[in-house]
Amino acid sequence: MNSSLSALPLSTLPSANEPLTQRLPSALQLKQHLPLNASLDEQVASHRQAVRAILDGEDPRLLVIVGPCSIHDPQSALEYAGHLANLANDVSDQILLVMRAYIEKPRTTVGWKGLAYDPHLDGSDDMAGGLALSRELMREMLRMGLPIATELLQPMAASYFDDLLSWVAIGARTTESQIHREMASGLPMPVGFKNGTDGGVGIAGDAMRSAAHPHRHFGVDGQGHPAIIQTAGNRDTHLVLRGGHRGPNYDAHSVAQVRAGLEKQAIPVRMMVDCSHANSGKDPLRQPAVFADVLEQRLQGDRSLIGMMLESHLLEGCQPLSGTLQYGVSITDGCLGWEATEQMLRGAAERLRQPHAATAVVA
Repeated sequence: MNSSLSALPLSTLPSANEPLTQRLPSALQLKQHLPLNASLDEQVASHRQAVRAILDGEDPRLLVIVGPCSIHDPQSALEYAGHLANLANDVSDQILLVMRAYIEKPRTTVGWKGLAYDPHLDGSDDMAGGLALSRELMREMLRMGLPIATELLQPMAASYFDDLLSWVAIGARTTESQIHREMASGLPMPVGFKNGTDGGVGIAGDAMRSAAHPHRHFGVDGQGHPAIIQTAGNRDTHLVLRGGHRGPNYDAHSVAQVRAGLEKQAIPVRMMVDCSHANSGKDPLRQPAVFADVLEQRLQGDRSLIGMMLESHLLEGCQPLSGTLQYGVSITDGCLGWEATEQMLRGAAERLRQPHAATAVVA
């Protein structure tokens, strides 16, 4: 078989119907180019264990995943991370703050797919540059002392970042995917499966059960070669309630129904509430109300609610990806501004410190 075709310029490929290909650096190459030192490696391991301890009920703190809907500007993301790192130290006795560093974005149809795909925001899709920039950015956040969270949308991209992450989301559109369940079963960190866009939690429960088991699946190794991947299974999973087409599902009645369903399937009852998306009616300024409701459920003794997720940036709202962009404003979903975020989280920590905070566990 003639292998010289791969060396031809893209424009000389013979068929317009064939996809054009361009080689990327392997995950191993990028990790060697932008490595973690021993100190950061130990820090990630410690962060992961802290999240696991919360899932297992060994750590009573609240887990909060917070940050921009998506990262498009490294400078504003690092400024946000600096604020979050300072706040994390102040509330660490009650809340474990994890930086939301989303560099891939699922699209219903088409649109900007995230920093890893199009770091220049111009449709040039410099994915090699996007992968490197995303990894470098996450590494800088780690140096600030922050645990890192992201959504893993493209399994091929997961191995470029898997050594940096302390928590991973599988999104509402991909929770039902066998490929993502297989991937999750081999990840070395806790994973949150979101309920489906229709609001149903059955597929997320199925995903948690699937990910807990070992799998053999097609994949690529660190050098980019096709490989059979053997996973051991990942029991550090939980459900993320994000609402659905029929409305929110963070209220106490909805949570009780979900709890009963998980117990019926003998699935660990561990739930996080996404305060954005359908739970906020896609209004970012409603996130504090959702957060307050879930916090009150925690204070009343429901420890099956292990945490919350917030979409927050330096400034509130969002803006279209066109013309001159305003610094610190999301270009995807609308976000809560930093001042409101800080006030909400400091207030939550203070409430959790109060001696009358409930300690009973809802079965």
